[in-house]
Amino acid sequence: MKIDHIGIATRQLDEGLAVWRDALGLTVDATEEISEQGVRVAMLAIGDTHVELLEALSPDSAVGRFLAKRGPGIHHIAIKVDDINASLADLKNKGARLIDETPRVGAGGCLVAFVHPSTTNGVLLELVQHR
Repeated sequence: MKIDHIGIATRQLDEGLAVWRDALGLTVDATEEISEQGVRVAMLAIGDTHVELLEALSPDSAVGRFLAKRGPGIHHIAIKVDDINASLADLKNKGARLIDETPRVGAGGCLVAFVHPSTTNGVLLELVQHR
């Protein structure tokens, strides 16, 4: 396993890009809208991982609710796994509280699933399997 990316909620992608791209010089690898999750994302390369900027498409999306409650900041940490279904089963067997019992399609067409922060010391954890 390794860290795939760190998700950062921002009110508008342009605000996040002003820091991560313009001030720090990171390169935008991709931007896309994931309507099923209610977000627009920008992936910025930093070494062999990424910063994922998240803009809510609506206030009632998960990121929209996060922003309303906590404001901009770190939303989640994503871990790359080889077999997301096996990882989910293993975590569930060990008593983890899963937000997603089965994977769904995320940014870049990857399979993703979230683990509830109550299981991971207050940090929202995303499992990512690249196809």
